[in-house]
Amino acid sequence: MKRKALNWSLGVATPVLLVAAWWVASANSVNTFFPPLSAIMVRFRQLWLFDHFGSDILLSLRNLLLGYAVATVAGVVIGFVTALVPVARWALDPVIHFLRGIPPVALVPIFISLIGFGIEMRVASIALAALFPTLIATVDGIRSVDTTLKDVSSVYRLSRGERLAQVYLPAAGPQIASGMQVSLQVAFIVMIASEMLGSSEGIGAMTLLAQQSFMIPDMWAGILLLGVIGFGANLVFELLKNRILAWHAGSRRLANS
Repeated sequence: MKRKALNWSLGVATPVLLVAAWWVASANSVNTFFPPLSAIMVRFRQLWLFDHFGSDILLSLRNLLLGYAVATVAGVVIGFVTALVPVARWALDPVIHFLRGIPPVALVPIFISLIGFGIEMRVASIALAALFPTLIATVDGIRSVDTTLKDVSSVYRLSRGERLAQVYLPAAGPQIASGMQVSLQVAFIVMIASEMLGSSEGIGAMTLLAQQSFMIPDMWAGILLLGVIGFGANLVFELLKNRILAWHAGSRRLANS
């Protein structure tokens, strides 16, 4: 318990100290490209808590959640099919490994050419880029299910649906969750890239516009907001994962004791 409290304290203290150091180091700055943190925070409050909250923050979060949801559902479904159906495995494995080798940001210009600059382009590019970590983690998780569990499900004559829901999904759950977490990070990166390359709305577009217009405090405020959202999204995912997979952590503690 003491170790957990110490780790939590360090996790809180380190960002606070870094922000304090940034505040002190930039307090008297006259460098145009390194403004005082106090000036950045003023613009952060004006831009992102009032002016552009509904028009840009909510828009970006909607695209992120839609693309990520599509990627998660498709990744899990295709992963199950690829892992459990031999014909699908032979047919899809080369395509999956080819497409996942393409840098996610490189997909954005392709979707701009095919779909245009609308919301559909941003959601589609996020979904395709975020698909592969979840898909590959699902395939690996299903393939690594203990053969004893498979034999027991056969002995009890579970139906295919019962095997998927009661055997394969719980056994592969921790690995699938890890893939989903990576997919969330990829989706966040592509969300920003799609807005910077093909949009005049959203956090990424506003941050790029500020840089191009030499509104440097606004640019820093946008970067700060992206960091806060990325950190918050990962934190929420960790909390949900720990709650949903609490049984897995308990079984590991029992195995190690």
